[in-house]
Amino acid sequence: MPRTPAVMVQGTGSDVGKSLLVAGMARAFARRGLTVRPFKPQNMSNNAAVTADGGEIGRAQALQARAAGVAPVIDMNPVLLKPETEVGAQVVVQGRRVATLQARDYGAFKPSLMGAVLESYERLSAQADLVLIEGAGSPAEVNLRRGDIANMGFAEAADVPVILAADIDRGGVIASLVGTHAVVTEAERARIRGYIVNKFRGDVRLFDGGLTVIGEHTGWHSLGVVPYFPEARKLPAEDAVALQHLQDEGPRPIRIAVPVFSRIANFDDLDPLRAEEDVAVTMVPAGQALPGDTDLVILPGSKSTIGDLGYFRAQGWDIDLAAHVRRGGHVLGLCGGYQMMGRRLDDPDGIEGPRGAVDGLGLLDLETVLTPDKTLVEVTGRHLPTETAIRGYEMHIGRTTGPALESPLLDLGGRADGARSTDGRIAGCYVHGLFASDAFRHAFLSTLKSRTDGGLAFDAGVDATLDALADHLQTHIDLDRVLAIAGYR
Repeated sequence: MPRTPAVMVQGTGSDVGKSLLVAGMARAFARRGLTVRPFKPQNMSNNAAVTADGGEIGRAQALQARAAGVAPVIDMNPVLLKPETEVGAQVVVQGRRVATLQARDYGAFKPSLMGAVLESYERLSAQADLVLIEGAGSPAEVNLRRGDIANMGFAEAADVPVILAADIDRGGVIASLVGTHAVVTEAERARIRGYIVNKFRGDVRLFDGGLTVIGEHTGWHSLGVVPYFPEARKLPAEDAVALQHLQDEGPRPIRIAVPVFSRIANFDDLDPLRAEEDVAVTMVPAGQALPGDTDLVILPGSKSTIGDLGYFRAQGWDIDLAAHVRRGGHVLGLCGGYQMMGRRLDDPDGIEGPRGAVDGLGLLDLETVLTPDKTLVEVTGRHLPTETAIRGYEMHIGRTTGPALESPLLDLGGRADGARSTDGRIAGCYVHGLFASDAFRHAFLSTLKSRTDGGLAFDAGVDATLDALADHLQTHIDLDRVLAIAGYR
């Protein structure tokens, strides 16, 4: 059978904008009437999404699916690595956790995953007019080439052409492209059919000389120079690297502080709050105190709950949080942050790290035991204190028990979830994505300070930004040539 048209966007490095380029192109081609599917063979991120078929994939692939106008499924990201320590990660294959491995062990294990990767790719291709594939890291990491499933290893196995993306904003864009040409093999050079210079600031015509130099050294053709797209901040980020680039939002009436855990997960929970004009969300890095004038402290998700609880205490944040509570401040824990709020955390099987139990923060009368089974489910329900509708998803391990559950925070279709204190200032739950529900978000924020509903429609705003991104790429990339490279006729 003929190959489904496909093209792979690889990068000269990490964080060059591959994810958003694929998302924008997916929206642009979908608007032309093509059935588009995004695909990433291997991703490394603790920002994950629950899929329609009951698994989990990287958040970026879920956004790309949304851009393409389809529901996310596990085949869009068959291998997901979720870092738990500096040298180890949970390995998720076709939506399900299969192991936790040290980096050196994963190197030996990785080649065995190519079969699952190609199986998912074939299933996805059968549904599509066009598959847009995203690489991971860079093909220039030739020390990782043996057994590669994320870049050229996959491109060769699936026989798909490649486009390189390079980030001019970080500097050295000519060297990154010419250097990639120098270190990849002759066959891999031939597979690269063009490149995109991304995140340009200023007059793109000023880089005409740079394009000439790149062409002279590589023989590759430019598919476009893409100006910096500031609206990208309105879209969910793929991983915690994005947290380093968040700007201070300045003084606003409602102040929310979020400690940045070493293994922070699903921090896109905060995006709808950051989009509100009267809300300042301060991401507090290691070594800085939680602000004393904050209205709400959110304890976010974590991929290593006990480890991050120790990290939290090492920063002195437990002392800051206790002072915040004494001042009458509010606290909300989400998933791992919720587990930290109890009296005790126990990992008897060493699922997230060394076996053992630790004392929690003692904000809620709860105990959590980490168990091998993982809950992955989309949910709808009500926020009980405000009686507003919510929707979201659960993605967690662990079983939580204790008297505080007698005052649940949510009703999920007849199933209680979460807990809250008698005065309602301290609360937590397992549900991610709560704040994307507009009515709930306004009602919740109104419990912190009196406010007028600004009418923010968060999901509609995400789609509007995807449309703007597609328009941006349509203007600055030769998308007809991209289709031709993919083999679409």
